[in-house]
Amino acid sequence: MSDAGRLRWRCRRGMRELDQLLGGWLDTHYGHADEKARAAFAELLEQPDPELWHWLQGHGAPDDVQWRAVIDEIRTRDRV
Repeated sequence: MSDAGRLRWRCRRGMRELDQLLGGWLDTHYGHADEKARAAFAELLEQPDPELWHWLQGHGAPDDVQWRAVIDEIRTRDRV
């Protein structure tokens, strides 16, 4: 299984909205993202769902700059 395939599986969180947001970034950004962004996305997937949802709803932001960049891209994509 490819890296993207493994990540696709890890994007399945049990909350449809979260699945769509994470899978959307994978679909639209992963292919042209640099290694830092790819690593940040993989690390984000290790975070608990409530924390991810909190960040993605704009109710806070992760301390890690790379994570924050991915969260911002996901949130921007969702608004467009």
